Amino acid sequence: MMGSSKPIPAPAAPAIQLIGAVCVDLIMGQIAPWPQPGTETFVGHSELRVGGPAGNTALALRALGVPHHLICNIGDDMFGAWLAAAFGDAASGWTKVARPTAISVGVEHPGGERSFLTAPGNLEAQTVDGMLAMLPRRAIQGDIALLTGAFLYPGLLDDFDRLLAALGTRGFAVALDTGWPPGGWNDATRARLAGWLGRCDHVLLNEIECLSLSQAASIEAAAGWMASHAKPSAAVVMKRGADGASAWAGGALIHAPAPRVKVIDTTGAGDAFNAGYLAACLRGAGFGEALEDGVALASAAIASSPREYRAPARAATTSAR
Repeated sequence: MMGSSKPIPAPAAPAIQLIGAVCVDLIMGQIAPWPQPGTETFVGHSELRVGGPAGNTALALRALGVPHHLICNIGDDMFGAWLAAAFGDAASGWTKVARPTAISVGVEHPGGERSFLTAPGNLEAQTVDGMLAMLPRRAIQGDIALLTGAFLYPGLLDDFDRLLAALGTRGFAVALDTGWPPGGWNDATRARLAGWLGRCDHVLLNEIECLSLSQAASIEAAAGWMASHAKPSAAVVMKRGADGASAWAGGALIHAPAPRVKVIDTTGAGDAFNAGYLAACLRGAGFGEALEDGVALASAAIASSPREYRAPARAATTSAR
């Protein structure tokens, strides 16, 4: 049985701390128009799998053999037990709460876009203090903390500044991938996130999120707006789907194009990118190499079913040394 939150012992080598949701993903599709209320619609396929932004990233890092830990809670039901079993020893420190486990239904549309319907369940019982209690009290040189799916915790948004500040104080390089805010990009949400950027070393948003946050008309203007709010040394990364990924770091633009692949399932593509990018950063790669590895891992993931995470040849060679 899983017990209360326990701080993770400091590892001997740098690791990635994944702070975010592990939940059940039910993927269904494709649907072109949204169904009329009261009707029934058949879809071509469905898949029930381990998911959530932190869960997807952890699966990719595990496949790559990259040291990491998951900072999350879990529901006290059959789905919570199923998720914990999928992660084995990695779930030993998770807090079990008397809530249903979070479930997210991903509806796929033609062209690769998706809509998500999420019942937050156990996510509503998460606290910043609980997250901090599971983290090492002091990072070692090279440690990265990824805060992913921040908007899945609406009850914690007012406290996320404290979490980000604590990560910096403990010595972690901070990476942020917020996901899409359920209430949309209103002025309050934009102002809140603009404040978060100043505490981040890696900003990992997709193109439409960057444009929506900045209210800019071009990706260059969006990147400039975000860089003006981020740390001077931060990398502002824009995930651009079929166009690959771009990063603005130290005043320079770096771009990694995406290979042409047959797209099967785009759910979790951004999480796979995060895993490849941060794994490269963890081993000391430059931003260009990190972007290429993120794009390569995401491209392999979306072209596979069941989902596969294949390390870029360069990363596999490096980690084997």
